[in-house]
Amino acid sequence: MRKSENTHATAPRRATKPSKRDPADAIRSTTEYLIATRQAERALKAGNSAPSFRLRDQLGIEVALETLLKPGPLILTFYSGSWCPACGRDLQAFESLRQSVEMQGASLVSISQQTIEENAKAHTQLKLGFPILSDRGGRIAELFGVRWRIPEILREVHMKSGIDLPLLNGDDSWTLPIPARFIIDRAGLIAFSEINPGQSGRSPPRDVLPVLEHLHRLRAA
Repeated sequence: MRKSENTHATAPRRATKPSKRDPADAIRSTTEYLIATRQAERALKAGNSAPSFRLRDQLGIEVALETLLKPGPLILTFYSGSWCPACGRDLQAFESLRQSVEMQGASLVSISQQTIEENAKAHTQLKLGFPILSDRGGRIAELFGVRWRIPEILREVHMKSGIDLPLLNGDDSWTLPIPARFIIDRAGLIAFSEINPGQSGRSPPRDVLPVLEHLHRLRAA
């Protein structure tokens, strides 16, 4: 007597979605690439004139550099975006210093390539008292020498990590500003610059205060 054959069909395996990568993977990969390109060395430095600009803030209001400089010096930071936790913490650290900055007659502003809507979300989430300006496409970042393009080989890493730059920035250029800080005096000259392609090499925001104090003394003299 023959053994009965098993006639039960094996259930087909369900297709599994590729696991979402940690955004830290994308940040780490792009940081390594950016450091290797040495692009930070080509950014504007102390003694250079700051490029003039007119950009819209998180409320859609146009803001000009000349207007920002009327009260005194300006701390300008380039912000990668809401997907970058270290960048958000940096802005919050500057917010905690805002009173000290304003006591020196200076003010704060950040520039991001994100859309006005995305900047508005970040502004609310980070509880900032200074504006985030929208530099769509990175034209102003390019003038400051901090705009860079993510190579195609790393774009998929970003997308799998949930960092959809074309959506967040409102264009498909796949460009970002290098995280950077500038202090611009009332005459429009850069008095201080710090360009940070790495996430761990940033100096504490408090280190800008002596520069502001020096500019304040010069103005009072």
